[in-house]
Amino acid sequence: MSRVLAFRLLSFAFVIFVIGSYVIVAQNVITGSWTGDTKDENPDKIQLNFEMRTEKGSRNNHGSSFAYSDLQGLSRDQAQNGKVSFSLVREAGTIQCDGTFTNGKGAGTFRFTPNYGFADAMKSRGFDFGKPSKHGQIDLDQRLFTATTLNVTTAFADDLKSANFGPLDVDDLFKAVIFKITPQFMAEMKATGFPDLGMEELVKARIFKIDADYVRQVHDMGFASSDFEEMVKFRIFKVTPEFLNELKAEGISNLSSEDIVKFRIFKIDPQFIREARSTEPNITAEELVQMKIGVRRRTR
Repeated sequence: MSRVLAFRLLSFAFVIFVIGSYVIVAQNVITGSWTGDTKDENPDKIQLNFEMRTEKGSRNNHGSSFAYSDLQGLSRDQAQNGKVSFSLVREAGTIQCDGTFTNGKGAGTFRFTPNYGFADAMKSRGFDFGKPSKHGQIDLDQRLFTATTLNVTTAFADDLKSANFGPLDVDDLFKAVIFKITPQFMAEMKATGFPDLGMEELVKARIFKIDADYVRQVHDMGFASSDFEEMVKFRIFKVTPEFLNELKAEGISNLSSEDIVKFRIFKIDPQFIREARSTEPNITAEELVQMKIGVRRRTR
């Protein structure tokens, strides 16, 4: 064999080795364990929990319900008894699961292969999955795993960007997916008088079921407010349009949001108002509260 040919073969082998090494790095595999439980109340979904150990020995857990249609190789019948091998394939990566089910409860191991191309695509959209956390750690693989379980897509990221919501990071992206904060929801809340809500406030809106319809109902009752936190208090203390209607029917008007919340906290209902007014027709909202908590006695 000539020296030239030998050199070429060696060079070719080196290229293959380098490329092969790059592929191995790019296709880093994360392993862990999973458990599963079929859901009787929703036969179309299964609850899966994933646990992985970090290099420092700590544990990371992810749990969610998945539609069987999203799991390749697993049906409800297969999730009753027997060995299984199924996968969750998403833009951010693939989770391959192997294990066994017994009476609708399963357990086994999983292998997660991240899609770093997805991370590059998201970075070009302003969502840097490789950005160090507040503690200085780079959790790229963990974030890609979370994105896979949540089914975060580039299309959803594009929708958020098109809403001109302002600067958003990866955590905001995850919150938006978890709480279904869509551009449509953002636009609806802006149209009801809350144009400057941040992601944390929009999350509160979803948690406490504050939507455009609820805001309009409260406004229609004459309790317009530009303070979003007042709306949150209304929801926490179950200030419903029906309750506001009952107060109006008793002639209670011009109440502040603080008064309304106090009425709910101390259970001041129409019957209590009528009884108090039978002896004190001009009793005020604050005096009603004082009477309810016992610091003001009724006149006879």
